[in-house]
Amino acid sequence: MHGDAGLAEKLQSGLGRRHPVAAAATVKASTASAGTDKSGEVTLASLGASLDADFEIGSVSKGITGLLYADACSRREVGPDSTLGELLPLGDCPAAGLSLAAVSRHSSGLPRLPRSAAPLRRTVRFLLHGTNPYGESLEELLAQARTVGLPALRAHSSKSHPSTPHHATPQYSKPRYSNLGFELLGHAVASGAGMSYRDLVRTRLSVPLGLGSVYAPAAVAELGPKAVSGRSRRGRAMEPWTGEALAPAGGIRASITDMARLAQALLDGSAPGLAALDPVANFAGPAARIGAAWMTLEVKGRAITWHNGGTGGFRSWFGLDREAGTAVVILSATAASVDRQGFRLLQELTDGS
Repeated sequence: MHGDAGLAEKLQSGLGRRHPVAAAATVKASTASAGTDKSGEVTLASLGASLDADFEIGSVSKGITGLLYADACSRREVGPDSTLGELLPLGDCPAAGLSLAAVSRHSSGLPRLPRSAAPLRRTVRFLLHGTNPYGESLEELLAQARTVGLPALRAHSSKSHPSTPHHATPQYSKPRYSNLGFELLGHAVASGAGMSYRDLVRTRLSVPLGLGSVYAPAAVAELGPKAVSGRSRRGRAMEPWTGEALAPAGGIRASITDMARLAQALLDGSAPGLAALDPVANFAGPAARIGAAWMTLEVKGRAITWHNGGTGGFRSWFGLDREAGTAVVILSATAASVDRQGFRLLQELTDGS
């Protein structure tokens, strides 16, 4: 165990033996008066790895992409009505006409993965051998996107708060969660900023907030020296999920220490793209609403803003109670859900504030 003994005990008892390598952070925003320390209270704990070991954060990467999208909108490098085709060389394929706003809230109609990526074949290899089902380059991603068709549009307008980077934009009546969409969104935003997605993460997030462990390896050879290895629910070693194309949707790695720093920045307002957290459309009925990737769900009378993540060998959960000024992050190197533990720990933290 490393870090706070009490939190480590909660982590171990909450996750059980299935999660021998895991880490957690709790964050309370500062209520200090002017002229005193405003860093708030951060508690860290880990099991089976150091506090600076990096984990795959899976689809929490989408939350980071949402922040970078909202930040790029505020800089006017892109806009909600900018299309994928204006920013990426997609030709005249259906995906080229999709707005960034629609993609950012999974209402673009894009599938989870393109058929040309042979998802069934990849899934079989993943299940049999634990291989990485992703790994494409950006060029390969764009080639796949050019082959994607879209379902018939039954559009309606979704009005959003004027302070957010989301305007009234036609969208599909039923959201369709899309890894492909967020891969394209991240690379489109990076193109609008004139850099690669990895450089966008580094210059707009990692460097300004001091998140040295946050990175997106394009290949296994690029894994850092403190990278944790992931395992399946049954304990089988799984191949790391790396890939240039994957990064915006699920390819980022980070330590629990840096995820706590990000949570602090989201609570104190110093993170880029805070408008991404604001819910602007229904996702699963009125009970679950979505901003730019980030979900907002009412849990026991409290609005919780959150995202989870899962890869072949990892699970993650990142949640905020923005009104209470509290946050929890859980990272695990086992592919078994930690969502329940995340919600529970955040409730306990908030109730004890």
